[in-house]
Amino acid sequence: MIGAPMPSERSEVAVAAVEGRIYVVGGFDGQTELEVYDPTADRWTRGAPFPRPLHHAAAVGLDGKLLVLGGYIDGWTASDTVYEYDPATDRWRTQASMPTPRGALAAAVIDGKIHAVGGVGRDRRNTGAHEVYDPTTNSWTALAPLPTPRDHLAVAALGGRLYVIGGRVDGRYSDNLAANEEYDPATNRWQTRQPLPTPRSGIAAAILDGKIFVFGGEAPSGTFHQVEAYEPQTDSWSTYAPMPTARHGLGAVAVGERLYVVSGGPTPGGSASSRNEIFTP
Repeated sequence: MIGAPMPSERSEVAVAAVEGRIYVVGGFDGQTELEVYDPTADRWTRGAPFPRPLHHAAAVGLDGKLLVLGGYIDGWTASDTVYEYDPATDRWRTQASMPTPRGALAAAVIDGKIHAVGGVGRDRRNTGAHEVYDPTTNSWTALAPLPTPRDHLAVAALGGRLYVIGGRVDGRYSDNLAANEEYDPATNRWQTRQPLPTPRSGIAAAILDGKIFVFGGEAPSGTFHQVEAYEPQTDSWSTYAPMPTARHGLGAVAVGERLYVVSGGPTPGGSASSRNEIFTP
């Protein structure tokens, strides 16, 4: 299915769902408009603008709020900022900064806490930083670092564990990875799991029916339309119908029984789109 296109064309966005609505933040061209999609009405509106131009950030929905972490500012300067948006008041505010500034990171929520993983630091090299944010104390804690430091990766939380999938080395999409590493908060340890069948980066992941679906990506040869899903219980991957539009720097979220794959560049590098493609496994 094809949903209503986003009002702006973008890539390298941060996308998350909050109480049934999908929020798109940032973009490679410095967009600050907050795009808000209502899947029930198939309609876009806009919220209060993001406080500053930003790209390659991470976003999660938590306790009725949207949180946007890290990313690049002022060109390619890695940021440590954390912004919280409250849909009820249509306002942004800053929260405690991440200990490690980074762009092209990924984040997911386990037990009410946000795990921010990987990315590129201010030295323009990968960081294995794995830091967790507790909104009740507005504080950060460093945890066991990611075994394979990488950026433009995907992260998903399922069954109380964190799965870190794909990505690239030091920002080079000629060095795409198939790595799939699982983190157990109970032991603060990582283990290697079955690798992503198609090594890629600039990807997005979303969870539905006990599986982690991975969408898109880019390489020097072009963008990816692959949709591959990982099932932790069997440590196995399966392949699904490809995306109608191959792209990278996109976002993916689950709302109800559907996956919404939004924005992203159809060609490698600085391309953009307003695509909103809906997948039902």
